Amino acid sequence: MIKMLHKMGIRSSYMYAAGVASIGASIASWMMSRNLEKASLARADRWGIFVGQWAPTFLALGVALRIEETHMEIDEEAKVEMFDRSSGGVRQRTHAGT
Repeated sequence: MIKMLHKMGIRSSYMYAAGVASIGASIASWMMSRNLEKASLARADRWGIFVGQWAPTFLALGVALRIEETHMEIDEEAKVEMFDRSSGGVRQRTHAGT
């Protein structure tokens, strides 16, 4: 799933931003529910908690995507190192002891 998200162009920074925005949205939904609705304070608390539970999911996806991005960077560096300009474009293998 993470590779699919990465291929779709979703980056870790987007997920981190969504996590921070969800924390702000949690506070905002709690305040709006508390001030604008005629319901009890418990209902406002439930709204705040409901939206606040999104933050860990977004942040965890951000971490997973960052790991995927790091692996992609390492793979690209390894491909570049395989080529050596002095030997006609392909790195020659050496044997131990020779």
